[in-house]
This record gives sequence, structure tokens and C-alpha cells, in this order.
Amino acid sequence: MWRWVLLAVAVLAGPAKAVECQKISVEGSRYTACKVDAGHETLRLFLNDPMTGAPLGSFSSVERQVRGEGGKLLFAMNAGMYHQDRSPVGHYVEAGREAKGLITREGPGNFGLLPNGVFCIGEGRADVFETRRFERDGPACTHATQSGPMLVIDGQLHPRFLKNSDSLHVRNGVGTSADGRTAWFLISEDKVNFHSFARVFRDVLKTPQALYFDGSISRLYAPALDRHDGGFPMGPIVGVVAP
Repeated sequence: MWRWVLLAVAVLAGPAKAVECQKISVEGSRYTACKVDAGHETLRLFLNDPMTGAPLGSFSSVERQVRGEGGKLLFAMNAGMYHQDRSPVGHYVEAGREAKGLITREGPGNFGLLPNGVFCIGEGRADVFETRRFERDGPACTHATQSGPMLVIDGQLHPRFLKNSDSLHVRNGVGTSADGRTAWFLISEDKVNFHSFARVFRDVLKTPQALYFDGSISRLYAPALDRHDGGFPMGPIVGVVAP
């Protein structure tokens, strides 16, 4: 049986509760989970500077861009795997423009550990789709990022995860509710395996679909927790923006 403890709760953007971040402990491992109301809040992806075309690469750069647009960055997280030049490994759409097409074939590394998936931000909702379902259904996404592997598929863990795997890393990912109204962004504070990480989405956050973003370079921007992770330059970044 799962044992989990709520350690602290922080709310970004006051009474509107645009983003709720909480620290939880599950079976002795620590996590930070941030809940976003995708039906009301503005979720976006960020990759390159719109003026120079250079990769943004950091939360500070995204924050400056949003501030220049007259907005405020409330939350951000790295959002998918990327090449050395920080271009996305898989499908990527930003503000309706496709930068890279969908990859459906099996391949090396975690991205190619099928089934993988796509995080799709649409009109008033956000959803995680298994890649071949995404290809078949063709959902309308204003923003989309492909990553892998899937963590939870229709309430079931990825079939290749091993409960006692010794592959331990700091990890982050996203899970979505069945109605697309809620997105949960999760980052581990301790090194965990895929099986343990995925079970938090399924058993604690109760998301029927969840997608792995990355490990080791996982980063979080959560001002209400006084958290602004630095480190290696990032590729795709997801954020919540307020006017």
C-alpha cells in the first residue's frame, strides 16, 4: 500500500490558484508536484528566442521573454528531450507552428522506449496521448512536445518498467486528467526508477495518462517555493503565463 505525506503547499498567483505546488513524500522518496488548471490558465511551450532564433535554454530567458510581452511567468519546467543544439528530439509545435514532425518508430534511449507520447496543449485543455493514438486521432494542439517513454497509459504502467530496477535518476514528467482540465507536473527530489515515478502519477495524482520528460537535467521554476533551478541549458520548456 502506498504511503504518502503532504509536506507543504504553495499557491502561485494568489486566490486564483493558477498553479498549486506541493511537496510530497511517497514511500520515502521526495517529490514536488504542481497542479495546473488547464481549462483556465495559459499553458505554453518555449524553445527559441522569437527575435534572434537562438535557443532560450533557461528559465531566466523565458521569464525575460514573457515579461517583455507584458506577462508574468508563474511556473516552468523542462518539457522534452533535445539534441546537443537544443532542438527537440521529437514532435514539437509552438503557437500553432510545427517545428518537427511526429516520430513513431522505435529507437535508442528513453525516447525510443515505445510506447512514447505527446503532451498536447489545446483550447482550454491539456492532454497526454500515446504517440500512435496521437497520429491516429490528430488532436488539435496549439502547443505540443513529444517525449518518452509513456509512464501511464490508460491507467496502466508502461509494460517494460521493472519494480526493482536499479536505474535511478532525478526525473520529471507530466500527467493529465481524463477530462483534460488538469495537468500535474512532477519532479523527483531524490533518484528514483521509472516504476516508482510512474506509480506516483497513477496512484497518488490519479492521472490516467502520464509522460516522461527527462532525467538528470530535470529542472523546475516555482517562485512560490522560492525555486529557480539552474544547470545545463535546456531545450523545450513548458510554462504557465499570467497577464
